[in-house]
Amino acid sequence: MTLASSPAPATSAVSTAASNPAVAGGSVPAPGSDCTAAFRAAYENRYTWDPGFGGYRGRCMWEQGERRLEGSFTVGADLKATVEGFDDEEVHKAVASQLWEVAIHRVRRSFEQTHGANTFTAGDTDAVGTEVIVGGKGEGDRYRIHNDVVTMVHRHIHGTVVTIFTESTTDTGHGYLSHQYTSQYSDPATGALRGGLSRFTDTFVPLTEAGPWVLGERVIETDSEGDSGRQSFRFEDLQPLA
Repeated sequence: MTLASSPAPATSAVSTAASNPAVAGGSVPAPGSDCTAAFRAAYENRYTWDPGFGGYRGRCMWEQGERRLEGSFTVGADLKATVEGFDDEEVHKAVASQLWEVAIHRVRRSFEQTHGANTFTAGDTDAVGTEVIVGGKGEGDRYRIHNDVVTMVHRHIHGTVVTIFTESTTDTGHGYLSHQYTSQYSDPATGALRGGLSRFTDTFVPLTEAGPWVLGERVIETDSEGDSGRQSFRFEDLQPLA
């Protein structure tokens, strides 16, 4: 199945809290209160693959400036990506990294498995959403949620902090996927930025009429790198392995 024959995914901007009657009406968790239920609802609204995911394969086109390279890939049922046909090792790694990053976020884990050792307390509510302050094992992490969507992630990962803002989403009918979002790394001790702000646009398509939804295109633009900071990854001729 090719991207050309896939239906256009339904995307929508994440509305602001100020324009939402529930937020304006004060039905969001009060600051200082336990907001586990609200955060769980947003967590469980994310799109994930069914446990019987069988893997898929296709072609990949990478572009940056005037350069354009093409290869092939396979993502197995074990979520491991095999990439072939790219002579440039950095491009090979970049393609494999995108496929792995998307696959790992599609794994279905229960709320208890992921967050059972954490507590969740409501903070303020702004245009991005209601702040979720994490305690317990994940102390120091923060989120914002709005309309059952995680609109901001602020997490400590491997000695750095990553902050992600989701601007629009794709509705699969079985949960949402982030469509447009930004990502910024920073120093956990000083808050100093590490690298430039990266802007992502992800386009997902259903592998078959019944799914699963997989990545059809990812465009990454990094502010600090000028024109050379724009990369695109297109995944076409997508076919299930089983």
